[in-house]
Amino acid sequence: MITTPKWLYKSNKYNIIALKHDPNMEMYMTEKYKIYLPEDMRTRLMNDAELFEFIKKDGSVNLNAFLKVLLVDYFDPYRETKARLLDTILSDLSEYSSISDEDANAIADKIINTYLRGGSGRSDRSAAITLTVSGASLDVMRAIENNLLGNISLSQYVYDMFQSYLSISRSNREMIIFRDTFSDLQDAIRKKNVITFSSTTVPELMFTVEPYMIAASKEEQFNYLLCRDKKTGFPRTFRVSRIQALYITPEKYEPNEKIIRELQEAAARSPQSVSRSVEAKVRLTDRGIKMFRAITKNRPDVLKKEDHIYFFNWPKKQLEEYFQRFGRDAVILSPEECRESVRIFYGKALDAYAKPV
Repeated sequence: MITTPKWLYKSNKYNIIALKHDPNMEMYMTEKYKIYLPEDMRTRLMNDAELFEFIKKDGSVNLNAFLKVLLVDYFDPYRETKARLLDTILSDLSEYSSISDEDANAIADKIINTYLRGGSGRSDRSAAITLTVSGASLDVMRAIENNLLGNISLSQYVYDMFQSYLSISRSNREMIIFRDTFSDLQDAIRKKNVITFSSTTVPELMFTVEPYMIAASKEEQFNYLLCRDKKTGFPRTFRVSRIQALYITPEKYEPNEKIIRELQEAAARSPQSVSRSVEAKVRLTDRGIKMFRAITKNRPDVLKKEDHIYFFNWPKKQLEEYFQRFGRDAVILSPEECRESVRIFYGKALDAYAKPV
């Protein structure tokens, strides 16, 4: 019988196998590890850190803080994925009596690294980063060092984990990095509890809402909480990764069927906006049509086309913000309120450029 190597047992959770230590002595303990990553991987991780708003006080991206969270929150899912794959491969190889346990484990390890890493996956140019860890992230690094390396280096193991993480859609990566927030929101939705929180966009404000659902944007970029504001009674949406100071109150709410329908429609169309929809008509130039095909983020769905005239039924604010990027190559013909809003937007830009430098 081929057996799973001990270093892949799922029962060895990092908080169990982490070294025991005196919390008073190691409360402020940190360790530094030099990790080698391809430059393109480092760039993609930096991009996630920036999009998920891991920012230092000076405004620069805090990659180290982001990677510490990634290590802690993705460690178990990554190991479990690897363990499941290994179990499947070893089970298949056990059918061949000519293959020894040792050879089977070697073959399985080779296959796993190929599938999870996508081949070597390395570019010619690598960047060395210094990863400074403490607390739970330090426990993870120690667990990897002491139990999981096998025949590969620590740097290679961390590289493989990051490569696996980046193979996931960004909306699912957001769920990994902010798993506690997602868990609390889903719990509140299930139990129909009113919640309060602030947002990184306006940290000075506190919102009190009835949470209804979480939906990913159609480009699978981010996840949004769709809810009803307790004070105004209006539907609202918040990007989950911007929610902070979340508190589940003991107050219950009775779901409103009209709000449910509105939010379900928004979730299917564009969960990042629950503003009222408008019937819009937009004239595009030849260049504007090419831009419309190329700019897919938050692109409104087309109802019909008549030559260079495109028709939409889309949230007002999102429609305006999308076509503000087109300049003269997209002109909103109707409704007048959207046309006027974009006219004011470009007027302010003109005024700013008319001022002497």
